[in-house]
Amino acid sequence: MLNHLKIFLLSLFVLVLCACHRQDVRQIPVLDFFKTPEKSYYKISPDGKYISYLKPYKEKQNLFIQSLADGKEVMLTSFNDYPVKDYFWTYNNQIVLSQDIVAEDQFKMFALDVATMKLRDILSLGKVQLRMLNRSRINPDIVTVALNKRDPANFDVYRLNIRTGELKMYIQNPGNFTWWFPDQDGKIRLVKSSDGVNEAILYRKDDNVPFRPIIVNNFKNQVQPIGFTADKKVFYALSNIGRDKSALVEINAETGKEEKTLYSSDDSDIQDWGYSKKESKIEYAAWNDEKPQIHFLNSGAEHIYNDLIQQLPGNEVKVADRDSAEVKFIIYSSNDRNPGSYYLYQSNTKKLTKLADINASIKPDELCAMQPISYKASDGLTINGYLTLPKGNKKTNLPVVVLLHNGPWTRTTWGYNAEMQFLANRGYAVFQVNYRGSVGYGKAFYSAGFKQVGGKMQQDITDGVHWLIDQKIANPKKIAIFGSGFGGFCALYGMSFHPELYNCGVVQYGLINFFNYIKDAPPFFKPKLKMTYEMVGNPETDADALRAISPVFHPDKFKSPLIIFQGAKDPRANISELNQFVRELKRHNVPVTYVLKENERTYFRSEHNRTQMYQQIEEFLANNMKVKQ
Repeated sequence: MLNHLKIFLLSLFVLVLCACHRQDVRQIPVLDFFKTPEKSYYKISPDGKYISYLKPYKEKQNLFIQSLADGKEVMLTSFNDYPVKDYFWTYNNQIVLSQDIVAEDQFKMFALDVATMKLRDILSLGKVQLRMLNRSRINPDIVTVALNKRDPANFDVYRLNIRTGELKMYIQNPGNFTWWFPDQDGKIRLVKSSDGVNEAILYRKDDNVPFRPIIVNNFKNQVQPIGFTADKKVFYALSNIGRDKSALVEINAETGKEEKTLYSSDDSDIQDWGYSKKESKIEYAAWNDEKPQIHFLNSGAEHIYNDLIQQLPGNEVKVADRDSAEVKFIIYSSNDRNPGSYYLYQSNTKKLTKLADINASIKPDELCAMQPISYKASDGLTINGYLTLPKGNKKTNLPVVVLLHNGPWTRTTWGYNAEMQFLANRGYAVFQVNYRGSVGYGKAFYSAGFKQVGGKMQQDITDGVHWLIDQKIANPKKIAIFGSGFGGFCALYGMSFHPELYNCGVVQYGLINFFNYIKDAPPFFKPKLKMTYEMVGNPETDADALRAISPVFHPDKFKSPLIIFQGAKDPRANISELNQFVRELKRHNVPVTYVLKENERTYFRSEHNRTQMYQQIEEFLANNMKVKQ
C-alpha cells in the first residue's frame, strides 16, 4: 500500500512539474506580435544627409525624416485616413510617396520637397496598377513608371515629372511586354515579353532602335536580368537555362549568350544578389538552403559584411539601402526569434548606430527556434520544411498547427514569422511545408508541382502530417491546418478531403474556386494565362478537374470547425461566391465563423482589425484543439 502511495505521489509530482514548466512560459499579448511597427521601412537620402522611415501617427503609417547632422526628427505627412503605402528618394532630395485609397479603389502619388517640407499631388488614378521602374540621376525630376492606364490588359512605360505631374508615354506596349529593365542612365535597354508559354528577352542599344529578341525560351526556363556592367555591353542575370538550379551569370547584351557563371549552388537556386550602382558590379550571390547562405564576389562588400556580423552576432544581415557614395548604409538584421532592427553603418569608420527595433515588445529569449526538417513523400520525393516546437520539456504528442505558405510558386524560408511565433507561444508545434512546386529547390522540383494542385502538392502536406504522427511529435487528435491565399486553399482541401486528420481550420483570403479564379483573372494577368493553364489547369479543357479540387463545390465534405477571414476590397476575391460558400457550409451543419472586413484588401492593414483577427484565431484554436473523438 505504501509503495502504491509513493508511486502515486511521484506521478503527481511529475505532472505538477511539467505543468509548472509550461506555466513559466509567458503568454505574450496578441497585440505585441501583430502591432504596426514602431518605425520601419528605413531609407537614406542619396546625399547621405537624411534617413527616412514610416512611423504610426493616429494609427496610420506616416513618413518621417531625421537629419544625420543634428538628429532632429520631422514628420513629413500627417495622413489620418490611409497610410503611406510606399515611398522613395529622388537624386535631388525629393521624396515620392503613394497611398492606396481602398474605399474608392484609387491610387494617389505625392511628391515632397525636403528643403521646403511642402507636399504636392502629382498623380491620382482609379483602378490602375503602377510599377516603379527607375529614378534618374541625369534628370532627377523624372521617374520612370509602368501603368495599365491606356489598356487594363497592358502596362505602358511613362516618364513622370514629379514637379509638374506631367505623364509622358515612353514605351507603348505592343501587347506582350511583361517587364522592363533600365540601364544606369534610366534608359530601358531590356524588356521581357511572353505569349503565356514562351518567354523572350529583347534588347536595344539605345532609344532610337527597336527591341530585338536575344533570348527565347519556354517558361520552365527563366532568365531574370539584374543590371548592366559599366560598359553596358554585358548584363548580370539569374538563369536556369541548361541547368537545374538558377545561377548568377553574365550575358552578352548583343547576342544573348551566357559568357560567365559568377556563382552557382548544387543544392539551391540563387535567389538574391547585391549590386553596386556606383560600380555597376555584383557584390554577392545569396540563396536559401536550410538557412540563408551568401557568397561574396567583391572583397569590399565582404569586409563590410564580416564587420557587421561581428558586431551583430547570431543575426542575418542585409543592406536595406545605401547613399550614392556607398559609404553610409541602412542595415537590417534579424533571425528566427528576432523581428529585426535597423542600423546606420558608416563603412569609412565602421561605426554602427542602432536606429530602431521593428518590435521592441518582442523578447527573443521568449521565442522558439525554427528547425529545418525533411521527410519522404509517398512517391519518394524529398520534401523540406520547418518545425517550431513550443517552449518546455515536452517534445512529443504535441498539438500541431500546419501553417502553409501562400504559394503555389513561393516558399517558406528560415527567419522571423510573427504567426509562427504566436502559435508556438500558445503551446502549439508549428509545421511548415515546402511542398513540390515551391521555389528555390531547382527546376525539377518546381516543375514537379505542375498540374499537381489538388494532387501531389496536397499529398506532400498529408504525408508531412503523417510523418509528424509517426515521429511521435504530433498528437494525432490535436491537429489544425492554417493558410492564406493558396495556403488557404490547401487548408480547405485538407479539411474537405482528409477530415479525419484535422480538428479545425483557419483560412485567410482563401482561394475557393480555381475555375473562376483563372477564368476571371484581371486583364493585366492575361499574358500569364497560358502559363497558368500549363501549371494549374485550363478552365475550358480541365474544367472537371478544376471543379473536382475546388472547395466551393464540396461543402458536404467538411466536418470540422472552420474560421474564414476576408477583406471586402480584395481585388481577386469573389465576395458573392464566398458568401454563398459559407451559406452552403452552414446548410450542411459545418461550424463556420466568417469574418468579412470592409475597407480591407488582401492583407489587413488596420492594426485593430489585425489584432482582432488573431484574438479570434487564438480563441478558435483553444476551443477546437481539444482531443478529437
